[in-house]
Amino acid sequence: MTTTNEIADKIAGDHGLSKAQSKVIVEAVFAQITAAAVAGVETSLPGFGKFKVKDTPAREARNPATGATINVAAAKKMTFTPAKSLKDALNKERT
Repeated sequence: MTTTNEIADKIAGDHGLSKAQSKVIVEAVFAQITAAAVAGVETSLPGFGKFKVKDTPAREARNPATGATINVAAAKKMTFTPAKSLKDALNKERT
């Protein structure tokens, strides 16, 4: 697992920034992605992928323990579609 602090530390080391500066930048990027999602706008990061908000309709489901039918409210969910370059990097044969 990678944390926000670990990402910020790596950026700080790679670009000669302080850890505090790089953490502010990382958190600002996440805040902008969140703001776009709340507004229903797709965020595209070339070479990485796209974040989209999708609506899921209300539906009926069953409680597996009791078998009772329950209503699940409509909701929004965030999806991520990786870019081709990211998919290729993940599936690259390691030798």
